[in-house]
Amino acid sequence: MASVTSCNNTHNKFILMIRLDTKGIIALAAAVLIMLSFFVVKTLVMIDWVEYIPAVEWFEYLSVIGFMPPFFYVLYQVIQHQRLETIKKKTLQSILDESCLVSQTDRKGKIIEVNEKFCDVSGYKKQELLGKDHNILNSGIHPREMWTEMYTVTMQYKAIWHEIVTNRNKAGENYIVDSYIMATFDETGKHTGFLSVRQDITELMNSLQEVDRKNAYLEHAAKILRHDMHSGINTYIPRGISSLDRRLEKIQKSIDPKAIYREWKQLEAPMKLLKEGIHHAQRVYSGVKEFTNLVKQNAVMDKAPYVLYDILDKHLRGTAYRGQVQIQDLGTEDVNESLFCTAIDNLIRNGLRYNDNDTKYVKIYKEDTDIIVEDNGRGMTQEEFEELSKPYTRKTGQKETGSGLGLNICVAIMREHGFTVTCEKIETGTKIKIKVV
Repeated sequence: MASVTSCNNTHNKFILMIRLDTKGIIALAAAVLIMLSFFVVKTLVMIDWVEYIPAVEWFEYLSVIGFMPPFFYVLYQVIQHQRLETIKKKTLQSILDESCLVSQTDRKGKIIEVNEKFCDVSGYKKQELLGKDHNILNSGIHPREMWTEMYTVTMQYKAIWHEIVTNRNKAGENYIVDSYIMATFDETGKHTGFLSVRQDITELMNSLQEVDRKNAYLEHAAKILRHDMHSGINTYIPRGISSLDRRLEKIQKSIDPKAIYREWKQLEAPMKLLKEGIHHAQRVYSGVKEFTNLVKQNAVMDKAPYVLYDILDKHLRGTAYRGQVQIQDLGTEDVNESLFCTAIDNLIRNGLRYNDNDTKYVKIYKEDTDIIVEDNGRGMTQEEFEELSKPYTRKTGQKETGSGLGLNICVAIMREHGFTVTCEKIETGTKIKIKVV
């Protein structure tokens, strides 16, 4: 820090000279010219090249008198500039103190100075922080390698290290700061400590996460419209109408009562298709409605007590993979029917899709108070689950197609319910635990 300050002071002296106004430059030139003339004459007198006569005395006297006005004018401008620079520094310090968390440590990383905002955000008093290192704020989220990188950048390259950091305050709550850290050195280049300037961006990051969450809901709603609605509108209903038209045409052309009755009985198949198509479209509409409701400002999810087996069985009844899903009694919980079933359905599809067995299955059962979704697929660890739960994230080299939103949506829905989701890789596949209390 001192070496930087020294460089800045030299630079400031140069700035003081070039920032003199026109009058100041003229005054400085006049003062220099008068003093040079004075020293030249004085030197000539001292070496007896010029006789010390009254005229020389008057010249010396007038030189001193003439030097004083331009000298004091230049001095006045220098003092004014220094005063303005001091005000600027105080203003800059005030802005930093008002907007940023500022801290300084010694060479061992022990805190020797913090500003008021640092104390306000961290929840610690200044006396509680002095003499401590920044580990007191460590959230445990970031790997040790990140801090090794910080040390290398600031010490080895003498550069400013910049990163978004999650810290933990005295109350145990995380807060997010945009951090700039630099090492400080004295005039000899000896390391003296670290200077940190951080800005609290917790609200901003939470807002961005909220936007990402809502974007994921909208993207999933769009996916439902693009794919799931297709089955109802372009498959069940058109086939039902086409079959119904054929049957009605035969009835209209037939005069044989037995033939008419036979064709009438066969109307049951197209009517079933139409009913399934309408039911499918209604279910899709319900899902889209619930997802778009969550995007509203201060949205509150509608919940009601449901027998979980019944709503899951109804949801899966029209799917091609219902026979591969074993559901046991899951009790009754307060859930949003459409969203809860969508979340479980995503887990079921993943368990069947990422599965290389000839006989694929998914079991859904209760373990104590937790809901378990277990499959015999490839298996997934908690670490992999956390990574793949991020939006638009897919496993490297994965052959199956997908949007990378399924797990993210599932976790988000369960979080809206107040449930937590964890994952365990077991010998036979994956065991996902949904903690409902």
